[in-house]
Amino acid sequence: MSLIVYLAAAVFGLSCTVLLRRPPSFPRDPLTVTTCVAIVLGALGLVCAAPPTLSAVNGLTGVANFGAPLTYGMISAYSCSLLVLLFQWRGGSPARIRRLVLRSMAAYGALIIAIVVLFALADPRTERLTDLDTYYANTPYMREMIVLYLLGHSAATLAMCTVCVSWAREVTGLLRTGLQLILVGTLLDVVGFQLVKYTAVVARWSGHDLDFLSTGVAPPMASLAALTCSMGFVLPRLLPTARAHWRYLDDLRGLGPLWSEIRFASIAPKPPSALWQLPRMRLHWREVSIHDALLALAPYFDDRVRERTREAALHEGRSAHEARMVAEAAMVADAARRAAAREEPFGTPSTYRLYATEVSDTGGLVELARALARSRVTAAVPEGTVKATPH
Repeated sequence: MSLIVYLAAAVFGLSCTVLLRRPPSFPRDPLTVTTCVAIVLGALGLVCAAPPTLSAVNGLTGVANFGAPLTYGMISAYSCSLLVLLFQWRGGSPARIRRLVLRSMAAYGALIIAIVVLFALADPRTERLTDLDTYYANTPYMREMIVLYLLGHSAATLAMCTVCVSWAREVTGLLRTGLQLILVGTLLDVVGFQLVKYTAVVARWSGHDLDFLSTGVAPPMASLAALTCSMGFVLPRLLPTARAHWRYLDDLRGLGPLWSEIRFASIAPKPPSALWQLPRMRLHWREVSIHDALLALAPYFDDRVRERTREAALHEGRSAHEARMVAEAAMVADAARRAAAREEPFGTPSTYRLYATEVSDTGGLVELARALARSRVTAAVPEGTVKATPH
């Protein structure tokens, strides 16, 4: 059970690294910082609640159950950060936001002080690592401490649920999906952790034993809630980035046939190891190298090859753009063959401009590569160079 809690805390905490990623010249967004603070405090709350952590804290301090007020204080700080996050989400004048934030911090600061004072007054001597909430549910001062931290956490999470329900109706796309995930995670916290804890404690008050709810149900539900909330926090930012990287990889693969055909002509500097580069940088280096190779092959471009291939493609019923791409692919393949064979370039170089050099994105090069891959032209080049193969 502790391993699950630690893993959930790690995932929850690491999710803030996604939110903090930004270009160095961009200033920190206060909303992003507030979100990350809430995530880190939630992760620390999970870590503190794990029995191995509780045992270590108790041993280091020499105070039985000292881990309890530490955990409850951390959960209360997390609850306060949720309210601060709500104020940042809602927006308004900086003065109003600052006033609300200070009031929340004062209220939860007083709550944390009360938790510590009540623990000191109770002075529980029997160490309980998994069932402290129910074991001391009827103990004076401990009872009040347990109820206080639960009420403080409930107030913040219920407010979070209300805001997520309201805003999920007003936004669309990934932001709405993120809010819905945060709502689901918060509801899991409310129902699977808080309500279960309340039920187990109240059962003790009435003389019943439902401790298994507090020890066996609440911890995994809290972990699941944290994981779901972390997905909601990072999804609106992570998914577009993942999609972009996938597009870069797709374009990189699409450029393969063209790069294999003309790479021998490129004298562009070799990029750093691809293992340490994101797809975007790898694609950039590939584009630079291909353009460099095409520039080197330009003196070998034969307009007659291009025109003959274009006429044949039009005769086959292809569109004007498709015919152009097929013709350019044939011309590039022919130029690569003759350059690899060290033939003399034309005395009067062609002034034709490839479609790939007319567009600013990678699409032109990808189209040329695909046309080359579909080409029926077979070019034999000397050993040591890449051969064009029919497709």
